[in-house]
Amino acid sequence: MTRHAEVPRRKATPETDPYEELGVPVSGGELTLLRWPAADPGAPVVFAMHGITANALSWARVAHHLAGKATLIAPDLRGRGGSRSLPGPYGIAAHAADVAAVAEAFGLQGAVLAGHSMGAFVSAFTGVHHPGRFASLVLVDGGLGFPAPTQLDPDALLDAVIGPAMRRLAMTFPDRQAYRDYWQDHPAFSGAWSPWADAYIQRDLVGAEPRLRSSCVRDAVRVDGTQVLCDPEVLAAVGRLKLPARLLWADRGLMDEPQGLYDEQRLAAAGLDPARLTTHRVADVNHYTVLIGDDGARTVAGHLLDAAGVSGGTAGTSGRLGRPPAGTGLPREGVVPDAGE
Repeated sequence: MTRHAEVPRRKATPETDPYEELGVPVSGGELTLLRWPAADPGAPVVFAMHGITANALSWARVAHHLAGKATLIAPDLRGRGGSRSLPGPYGIAAHAADVAAVAEAFGLQGAVLAGHSMGAFVSAFTGVHHPGRFASLVLVDGGLGFPAPTQLDPDALLDAVIGPAMRRLAMTFPDRQAYRDYWQDHPAFSGAWSPWADAYIQRDLVGAEPRLRSSCVRDAVRVDGTQVLCDPEVLAAVGRLKLPARLLWADRGLMDEPQGLYDEQRLAAAGLDPARLTTHRVADVNHYTVLIGDDGARTVAGHLLDAAGVSGGTAGTSGRLGRPPAGTGLPREGVVPDAGE
């Protein structure tokens, strides 16, 4: 059933760009998504997935650098942000099914499928199992996994990789400034704070003062994280892609350490087929700022535009991309103000 209503326009701060918030039916309820429309309704569409404890606003600065040349659609994935009330089962296949449902609702054809971190694994899995509505993929610092240490059980492995993020999900904060302080102390955001970063982390908060908490459902994060680290079908997806794809990898890691998730040696050892997946280093960024920092977001946007065939896109490798038919998106009246990994 179509609900006819004006789509609400949202703007977190005077410095960031307006977006629309929609709810689209999926299994178990409605998936919340944000949309930054292009100037031309016929412009290409980018469908972008966020990281494991993030939310759709992690893509806001990329949308800014698309500069109206492409529409960007980014969901709050199941168990996060505005989609936190969607029930399980969780997991990468469930996210891919949600993506496919939204793509069908919007009537997408030839869209660019993108993802950051865990979202890149979702994109790769979707590209293998639901390829029909997409033309190419852009994976940002994720999507390519490596064999996990066999001596660790899944919970221990998850704690070793994203332990700080998991512990944050159990924390409470007395007010929004306290959450802002928490993130401004994070090494990855040192010298990189911005209105986009602030809007992104504030969207994660739910509850009321003095017990604000992350919107992320711990069970969803645990299931998704375990699959990204250990599930053979999830790990194999990037190698089974038939659609053209590119992987943008950040120089530095989750805590801004010099060793990022990928480097030339690790990529060479992965035995990737360059005819199917090209790799591009993004210099002077870490796992977060490749998407939320200005240089990183500009580079990612350039690759998205290039993948969409838009003039002005770039296939560069360092840090120096439609509106749906009537009735396909259901406007959401309420708006909820991970962060990262």
